[in-house]
Amino acid sequence: MTFLSTLAAFVVALGSLIVFHEFGHYTIARLCGVKVLRFSVGFGKPVWKRTLGKDATEWAIGAFPFGGYVKMLDEREAPVAAHELHRAFNRQSVWRRVAIVAAGPIANFILAVLLYWVLFVHGLPGIRPVVAAPPAASAAASARFEAGDAITQVGDEPVKTWQDLRWQLLKHAVRRDAVSIEVENLGGEPHTRRLDFAGLKADDLDADFLKAVGLERFQPPLQPIVGKVLPGSAAERAGLKEGDEVISAGGQDIRRWDEMVEVIRHHPEVPVALLVRRGGDELEISVTPASEPEGDLEVGKIGIGPRIDPGMLQRYVTEVSYGPVDAIGQAIRKTWDATAFTFQMLWKMVAGEVSLKNLSGPITIADYAGQSAQMGWLAYLSFLALISISLGVLNLLPVPLLDGGHLMYYAVEIIKGSPVSERTLEMGQRVGMIVLFSLMAFAIYNDIHRLFGGS
Repeated sequence: MTFLSTLAAFVVALGSLIVFHEFGHYTIARLCGVKVLRFSVGFGKPVWKRTLGKDATEWAIGAFPFGGYVKMLDEREAPVAAHELHRAFNRQSVWRRVAIVAAGPIANFILAVLLYWVLFVHGLPGIRPVVAAPPAASAAASARFEAGDAITQVGDEPVKTWQDLRWQLLKHAVRRDAVSIEVENLGGEPHTRRLDFAGLKADDLDADFLKAVGLERFQPPLQPIVGKVLPGSAAERAGLKEGDEVISAGGQDIRRWDEMVEVIRHHPEVPVALLVRRGGDELEISVTPASEPEGDLEVGKIGIGPRIDPGMLQRYVTEVSYGPVDAIGQAIRKTWDATAFTFQMLWKMVAGEVSLKNLSGPITIADYAGQSAQMGWLAYLSFLALISISLGVLNLLPVPLLDGGHLMYYAVEIIKGSPVSERTLEMGQRVGMIVLFSLMAFAIYNDIHRLFGGS
């Protein structure tokens, strides 16, 4: 995907989430009778602004798009006319201030619910959780998993797709506990396996934790025939076309699709000679796989997919969908699970139980935005929902300058019966600025390390 399209996907994602977040603050402030002076997407000098409404609210787009704010009438920032004192933010009751501040993160959670609702009503295609034969001495081998086992339930939670499986098992992987897993073998017989995550290391969570315990997707044998070439990919630039049959790769004879994939994966940024059959002709094509991080490794990818017989895939693919009413509950549940797990992961990072390498910054988010947009609108909406949840959680952290920091001050005010002192607010702003800049610097360091450090 080109830099400009990745940037566009990132800007649309970030802009949408910021607008929704700030609109939460704006809506509740207006309902509480507070006068809104400015609604800004971004910080710094406005590159665009308009004054609208009876309150002459200024709507603006700032030069630096990483954030936004709603500026309200407030005596602590400027003198307020006597006839408008009742509309000043600082004159509102502590509970109204709590509602106004909490409305931003809540709006992000509401947006996630709406996005998941759309996805569930439309239907989400997915890969059924059918596992391959586990490596010897792995946790999955000890649990007696067999090739072709279709997982139907993890603990008390039903799973329909590989993504569901990964999400449910991640919770147990973080806790390092054991879980009962219901499966159906190739003969359709039900069995119970018990998978133990006690031997999982902290670094395994940074990579593919399922592979670390020996669980991998079952790959039905596929012919090495190209079924799809992604636009802008290394394969397209090299001249590969749909229908090409790969005979050899890197001098190695190819009989199955996975054999070719392994050759490509082991040659990131290194030209690979392919011999392909196109129609009745044999052609030699040199392709240079793009290098992409995968855990602690850099692997090669060229942007192609196999030709697949639809009949063969009935056991391995599915579509998850619900009616409009049932989808509401499912969307709320998924948002709640993701929110609770995000808080859990943050706490484990603070406690040192999970590596801080899991912290991502704007570069990684932009990359994921571009990749998901390239995969289609369903993947992009899923990405937006997850980032919206992350933004909501981030803003609820008890860090001064964030919404959670203000809520922390209001909690103190409710307990002691009076607002915190100006001195405390001033010190809190300084501490909050240091914390936020430190987090951002570390996240950007992780981004750069992922791009150039191979992890």
